[in-house]
Amino acid sequence: MKEQVVKLMNYNAISMFSSAGVAETYFEKHKVHVKVAAELLPERADFYRHLYPKTKMLQGDITNAGFFKMLICEAKKEKCDFLIATPPCQGMSTAGKKKKDDPRNRLIINVVDAIKEINPKFVIIENVPEILNTMIDIDGEMIRIDDYLKSELSEKYYFNRNNIVNAMNYGVAQSRERCVYLLSRIDTTIHWEFPSPLGHITTMRDAIGDLPSLDPDVTDIPEEERLKLFPDYYKKREAGLKVSKWHYPPRHKYRHVIAMMHTPEGCSAWSNKKYYPTLADGTKSKGYKNTYKRQWWDKPAYTVTKYTSRIGSQENGHPGHEIVHSNDEEMRIWSDARVLSIFELMRVSSLPDNWNIPEKASSNVIREILGEGVPPRMLEYALIELERLHHDTI
Repeated sequence: MKEQVVKLMNYNAISMFSSAGVAETYFEKHKVHVKVAAELLPERADFYRHLYPKTKMLQGDITNAGFFKMLICEAKKEKCDFLIATPPCQGMSTAGKKKKDDPRNRLIINVVDAIKEINPKFVIIENVPEILNTMIDIDGEMIRIDDYLKSELSEKYYFNRNNIVNAMNYGVAQSRERCVYLLSRIDTTIHWEFPSPLGHITTMRDAIGDLPSLDPDVTDIPEEERLKLFPDYYKKREAGLKVSKWHYPPRHKYRHVIAMMHTPEGCSAWSNKKYYPTLADGTKSKGYKNTYKRQWWDKPAYTVTKYTSRIGSQENGHPGHEIVHSNDEEMRIWSDARVLSIFELMRVSSLPDNWNIPEKASSNVIREILGEGVPPRMLEYALIELERLHHDTI
């Protein structure tokens, strides 16, 4: 029986809008071999080639007819019977400007065209939940993307019923709600659904609680002042680098660090009466209560965005540890007055510790890729369920 299952779960795949291939991290483990991938941005494509040297990465614009034709030809040549598509979500996302006429919203049409051309047995389409209510123009008529997908594909494919899932329910230490369509070709007789939630939540403590504390790299004060503020800076930095070359101190301005040093776990510096966020001239800046905010140890991380280098972005602060206990804001001191390190972001994104980041990749590009990526453990559970369904059909 086991040999039959392995034989059945052996698919060649095409990845559209692949970025660096974060979503596909555990595909090979489950006998889904990505043979062809497409990405618009050169830096992302190079990152992908580094991670997946055996995959044919085609870098270019998928809306270009010539490029699209080449992509389809490669997929057919490789006999791809599995397709994953993660088109850009910025036109729909609550974190973006959410323009109803954003041309990126129409990229779903290219996905549908590819499915019709390649005729894969199984399809994953991932995006933000807002995709369900986003409208696009089809031949002069405004139609919801959800309705468009089903009108074009439901004659040939089963659609999963429950397509809104949260990564935190599937072994990811991050609250990240997504819309994930799981399509199975009707002739497979498989109705592919996400498995039931695991029943336990992976927390920040679970994911990063074992990692060494780091002091921030304060960039706008002299070295001697930094060492007065953080006398163990270099000792902690060295301890972090022994764990991973990606667990190094993030850079921050002094005024931001001071505010966060006096901000407890789960709180925002905006609640401080004295040590609140300021502009360069010392005057109080303006912002929202979910910014300059530390996360909680015993909850999943807040949704990782591509702005994780900014301590003033949404709930990016490390939970920290209480160094000096006091109910007095001026006296209390908390450690790790910073955002998460790249290694910590890898952990809360469910990537393996040995994720092979290219040496030449910049910190900003890595953080953007992680912020835009699909937590791979969540999709792995979808593949595990597909394996089970294969077993049941034997």
